[in-house]
Formats: sequence, structure tokens, C-alpha cells
Amino acid sequence: MTKTMKDDQRKYLHLINIAFQMGIIIAAGVFLGIWLDEKFPNKYSAFTIGVSLLGVFIALYQVYRGISDMNKDEE
Repeated sequence: MTKTMKDDQRKYLHLINIAFQMGIIIAAGVFLGIWLDEKFPNKYSAFTIGVSLLGVFIALYQVYRGISDMNKDEE
């Protein structure tokens, strides 16, 4: 199969979409953690740290899934 310009554009749009998803997931985790820390005060902002890290791990998993899906489509 020959590679066309549309295939390249589709690949780059998919990568841009992954970046936006990653940002949204991490930001949602941070805001949820801040809200939980305001609702249930604690000394170390544990909810913000914990939920933010959870958001980062979820975002990295989404990146992994997106890249592996792109690789499967190329085969």
C-alpha cells in the first residue's frame, strides 16, 4: 500500500488529539484533587497530589493505547 498525504495528515491529527486528551485528563485530575482538598481539608494536599498522579497515569495509558492503535493501523 502506498502512503498518501492524507495518511500522514491523519497520523498527525491523531497525535494532536492524543496531546489534547492528555492535557484534559491531567487538568481534570488536578481540579478534582483541589476540590476534594477544599471539601476534606488535610495537611499535605493529599487529594490534589494523589488524583493528579492518577490523572497522569491514565493519560499515559491513553497515549500508549493511541500509539499502539496507530501502529496496528499501519500494518
